[in-house]
Amino acid sequence: MNDPIFGEIISTYSRTEALADGVLVDVSATAREAGIKFPVALTRAVWTRYVEIPAGVRCQDEAGRLWDILWMFRVSVRRAALAGGEPLLYHLYVRQHNRERLTRRDLVTLKALVGAGDDAEPVLTILLPEED
Repeated sequence: MNDPIFGEIISTYSRTEALADGVLVDVSATAREAGIKFPVALTRAVWTRYVEIPAGVRCQDEAGRLWDILWMFRVSVRRAALAGGEPLLYHLYVRQHNRERLTRRDLVTLKALVGAGDDAEPVLTILLPEED
């Protein structure tokens, strides 16, 4: 394929390929339960750090941690005007230990991007702030 402005396309990597490779984790079913209409994926880094439970941490489950990530996105997006392509930074507390209380060190920042999927449909991706 040859683009008239940029020339020959050297390489592409679709969202479908990223999901199949495990680079992205599809969480759309849970997102729909949380009232998010678009397909939603987390980066593998977000899944590993904040959905998977660290060894030895008690009283946590992956479904609840995922719900918290999605629900806090939903709450945050209602407070902000999210335009396509503009990132939304939002915060939530994630327990990574067995201490009784959460502290400011437990406050996590995530980034949400709304963009076009492989067929130009709106999709949402939740990433670490330093990820693209």
